[in-house]
Amino acid sequence: MVIEQIYTGCLAQGAYYIESDGFAAIIDPLRGADPYLLRAQKSGAVITHIFETHFHADFVSGHVELAQATGATIVFGPLANPLFPFHQAVHHEEISIGTCTIRVLHTPGHTMESTCYLLLDADQKPHALFTGDTLFIGDVGRPDLAQKAAEITQEDLARTLFNSLREEVMPLPPHVMIYPAHGAGSACGKNISTKTWDTLENQLNTNYALRADMSELEFVKEVTSGLLPPPAYFPENVALNKQRIPALSQVMAKNNHALTPDEFEAHQEIENALILDTRSKEAFAQAHIPGAIFIGIDGNFAPWVGAMIKDVKQRMLIVAEEGFESEVLMRLSRVGFDGTIGYLKGGIDAWKLAGKECDHLEQISAIEMAERFQPENTHLLDVRKPGEFEAEHVDGAYSIPLDFINEKMHTLDAETPYFAHCLSGYRSAIFISIMKSRGFHNIIDIQGGWDALAQTTIAKTDFVCPSKVK
Repeated sequence: MVIEQIYTGCLAQGAYYIESDGFAAIIDPLRGADPYLLRAQKSGAVITHIFETHFHADFVSGHVELAQATGATIVFGPLANPLFPFHQAVHHEEISIGTCTIRVLHTPGHTMESTCYLLLDADQKPHALFTGDTLFIGDVGRPDLAQKAAEITQEDLARTLFNSLREEVMPLPPHVMIYPAHGAGSACGKNISTKTWDTLENQLNTNYALRADMSELEFVKEVTSGLLPPPAYFPENVALNKQRIPALSQVMAKNNHALTPDEFEAHQEIENALILDTRSKEAFAQAHIPGAIFIGIDGNFAPWVGAMIKDVKQRMLIVAEEGFESEVLMRLSRVGFDGTIGYLKGGIDAWKLAGKECDHLEQISAIEMAERFQPENTHLLDVRKPGEFEAEHVDGAYSIPLDFINEKMHTLDAETPYFAHCLSGYRSAIFISIMKSRGFHNIIDIQGGWDALAQTTIAKTDFVCPSKVK
């Protein structure tokens, strides 16, 4: 029996390859069949089943594409309603994969169709549980993502999740390995561990949501408190995952076009396309096309694209480092953004050589900021998450999280000079680029962000352990 986690760091997502006696199954595949086909080919195995734990909101699944390439059966648990052929498994149904067995455990709560898959070894003993977004390492799936579709409240879903965990997951043998769909950085949970697998025994001892003495009321309160708004693209990805969509290879062939500076500029004007600059924050700060939005591929690229760009159908033009154009297009398509027109051939250097206008980000060092800062008349914007701000911040700073930029930008004045920082500089560059595209040209970026500010003598609030921040 073989179990392999195929982890994609940009999305903090774990897909799984299971093999037994020449047969293989894939759990929660990403868009793009090649990684799974190549893995099965390496062992000479045949992929017979593709298991989906639920309709994912944070990425586009690869179940249909992979099924078309292999003839494998797509399996969902109870209550799933996709618009393509699939097998709807019933609670406790068992499906053979070689000499092993996968038992279906319907565990609603994160979503109503959420299902875990229990892997039984050749002796029919429980070995591993693939939990999707029902149970993470150190956390559980947030219960607010499916409430609109299901017409129930997040409290209703939380109560359902409480019962699912206690009836189907917690009674399993403690040695069972827990393999979730996400690790730290995913918006599908609040505070997921950096570990991507663990034993059930350790989770029973350390995961706040699995406390044996926890009441249903306590559970509901804890899992529903401190939830940030879900990224805008989540409902659109759920809708995509319920239907047939073009294969990744088709999207890449359609979108992978090199454009001269003149062609690039013409498309932007004619189609009112968004210019997405995916280079490093340092390169973007030095020179970029006016009006471009920065989201660097070297950070949590795809989730931030989905959070900042509301419509997955948005037409886009790409600026990328040479050799990374295809990587950018692939990562965009993995979160449903298939509307790319093309990329700037030769990058920003070609744009400059063509005599086109450039812009830049004004920056200041953390040391200079500390020397200049006066709480009564210096407008400092902290764009980190609320929990980061509450744990510790510059005394007198104003919290305006990047996640809430659309809700809070009305509180800012385009004529007022501001300084902005995040943790290291990635999010503040995104924030400033968006604000500049909306007419705010008086925001200065603090190099190194909070990491650098914390090393200066600038006055800070007393530190509060993040575990105590709700």
